[in-house]
Amino acid sequence: MSPMSAAALASVLSFLIFVIMAALYLVPWLANRQRPEALIPLLWVHAFRYVALQIFSAQQFGFAVSDATRDQIAYGDVIAAILAVISILALHYRVRMAPVLVWLFVAEATFDLVNATIAGVREQLFATASGVTWLILTFYVQLLWVSLGLIFWQLYSRRQEPLALAVRKPSSARPA
Repeated sequence: MSPMSAAALASVLSFLIFVIMAALYLVPWLANRQRPEALIPLLWVHAFRYVALQIFSAQQFGFAVSDATRDQIAYGDVIAAILAVISILALHYRVRMAPVLVWLFVAEATFDLVNATIAGVREQLFATASGVTWLILTFYVQLLWVSLGLIFWQLYSRRQEPLALAVRKPSSARPA
C-alpha cells in the first residue's frame, strides 16, 4: 500500500469511527445537557489546534509544504484555538454574547478547515507527512470536522434556548 493510500484509508476510518461514536454516545448525551454544557466539551476539542504549529518543524524534516500554505494552516488553526477558548470562557460565565462568539468560531474554523483541506490536496501533503504530522492529518483533522458539525448542529437546533435554564430554588419555608 502506498503512503498516500494508507493515509487516505486512515482518514476515512477515523472519520467513520468518530461519526459512529458521535451518533451512539455524543448525540444522546448532548440532548440531556443545557446548551452551554453541550457546547463546551465540543469546543475543547478545538482548543488544542495550536498543535498545527508543529508544521514549522515538520517542514524542516521533509514535510513538503509551501511557506504560504504552512502559514495559512498554522495561523488559521491558532486563531481557531483562541476563538474556541474565548467561546468556552464566555459560555462558562454565561456571557450574553457567547452564542455570537461560538458562531464566529464556527465560521473561522470552517473556513480554515476547508482552506487547509484544499491546500493539502493541491500540495499532496499526505505524500510527505510522517510522525505527528501524519497523525494530525489522518486522525485529529477528522475529529475537528465531526466536532465542528456537532457544534453547528447544537447552535442551530437550540438557537432559541437560553444560555441558562431557570433553576427552581428550594423553598426555605418549613412545613407545619
